[in-house]
Amino acid sequence: MAREDNRRDRRDREETPEFADRLVAINRVSKTVKGGKRFGFAALVVVGDQKGRVGFGKGKAKEVPEAIRKATEQAKRNLIRVPLREGRTLHHDMEGRHGAGRVVMRTAPTGTGIIAGGPMRAVFEMLGIQDVVAKSIGSQNPYNMIRATLDGLSKESSPRQVAQRRGKKVADILRKPDAEADAPARAEA
Repeated sequence: MAREDNRRDRRDREETPEFADRLVAINRVSKTVKGGKRFGFAALVVVGDQKGRVGFGKGKAKEVPEAIRKATEQAKRNLIRVPLREGRTLHHDMEGRHGAGRVVMRTAPTGTGIIAGGPMRAVFEMLGIQDVVAKSIGSQNPYNMIRATLDGLSKESSPRQVAQRRGKKVADILRKPDAEADAPARAEA
């Protein structure tokens, strides 16, 4: 009886769509054989929970749905966690690189929206970012753009992580440098 309950729980967990996925690119390739051409498909998929986790995967198969399924499974295995400020934007500006692909990502005020091109937009939407300004420089290959975007996002660090690394309090990290310079002047007055 307990075994059936465990199976049912596992099946329910698998059926609940915890992750959203976005198909970024489908590539049809052909192989010429004696009888003609054989077609295959390569799919590029981005998966995320829209709460700070995102990953990408690629899959190849003779049929499109099978290639997409393989890509989605690989993407779910390769998730990274990205800290978000207020659950809507990045903590700081950053740059990511992969091959000839280079992307620049900047934080944005509320209401800006996602200003990014093609594959980068898919990554930000699956990540759950609502306000960001991004620019792709160099390679327009979707594979390289996604890898460069994830490279930049993996460098993202929150004030909590920086404070922990430096052995300080979060308030010390977030304090403005101008406020520290003004403090001794006010104390003397």
